[in-house]
Amino acid sequence: MILCGDIGGTKSLLGLEREGKLASKRRYANADFEDFATLLAAFFADTQTDPSLISGGCLAVAGPIADDGRSARLTNLPWSIDADALSQHFGLPVLRLANDFAAAALGAVASSSAQRLTLQEGEPLATAPCLVVGAGTGLGMAIVLPQGGQWRVIAGEGGHAAFAPADEQQLALWTFLRARHGRVTWERVVSGPGLVAIHEFVAGVELRPEEIATRALADPHSAEHRSLELFLAAYGAFAGDMALACLARGGVFLAGGIASRLLPMLRQGGFLAAFNAKAEHAAIAARMPIHVATDAVLGLHGALRLAKA
Repeated sequence: MILCGDIGGTKSLLGLEREGKLASKRRYANADFEDFATLLAAFFADTQTDPSLISGGCLAVAGPIADDGRSARLTNLPWSIDADALSQHFGLPVLRLANDFAAAALGAVASSSAQRLTLQEGEPLATAPCLVVGAGTGLGMAIVLPQGGQWRVIAGEGGHAAFAPADEQQLALWTFLRARHGRVTWERVVSGPGLVAIHEFVAGVELRPEEIATRALADPHSAEHRSLELFLAAYGAFAGDMALACLARGGVFLAGGIASRLLPMLRQGGFLAAFNAKAEHAAIAARMPIHVATDAVLGLHGALRLAKA
């Protein structure tokens, strides 16, 4: 058996591969556990798993991995995960630790056609880099390179690059956010908290991201719809800029729950228009395929692939 995990700031997904199939998937609220070792013990109990039968595994962690790859600290949760300590406590082989977005990126590019929806066909090149971006609690990005029939993932921090306003409305938004944060990054705009801030800027009201999306999709004349249009224009501009930076002719993949929930508006063109608005390089952007990754356990599948690498 191979153990795989996707450990986020608020929830954790764990699963086991048996006989080539991902099984025994469980989702846990991290707030219910004092540390990751306690959560892992609950998973073994719930699935009636003998840890000594596990031959390897990978945990994808929402936080920085130590240089030696043996420990990690979650960014938005006071947990540390130590691969050696877990091995000793449970009698496991030493598990591989990886960044959660690196795992999601690998899951995205390796997904089947049934696990993606295409927004722009483009003209893909099999030997070219792929780009994976994902807006959620933060804004993740990774470049994925084809390498000898495998994939090499290069995680990045493009979400913390400076936000570049494209028009007067976005410039006003930048001014609004600069007064609050000082330096304005793309993540301040293109993320769940970014959508909340955009709606506060547009309507003067603070709502949860899910509520903004629900109202926007239900009423095309609402303030929430206008907020989401601004959000998607910024998302498209960011994705297009990052894609140009690495010439992602292999394809651009949108990961994360936000993209999946907003498919009706993603298809209407605001995202694509901003993605392709690249002046003298618009033709290059238009040749880049764009897909939405729809696999609900993308991080688990990516972690499983990393465990076998």
